[in-house]
Amino acid sequence: MIFKKKYTQDRQEPKREWKEKNKRYLYQLQKFLDAADSIEKDDLRRNVIAQMLKCDLILTELAEKEIRKYTKENE
Repeated sequence: MIFKKKYTQDRQEPKREWKEKNKRYLYQLQKFLDAADSIEKDDLRRNVIAQMLKCDLILTELAEKEIRKYTKENE
């Protein structure tokens, strides 16, 4: 992703399988993208989608960090 280095602190590649195989996540992501498709202005639509992806990437990074921390504590 273009904005990955700029918007994230953790340089370790997140393992997103836990999220990308989640049916609830995929359903809500699809609903968001469907709603974004109704935005007529191309630049606005791209900006809205990009901002959501930035937030999603940061949230994934935070979740992965917590998962690693929890796993380390319980070894």
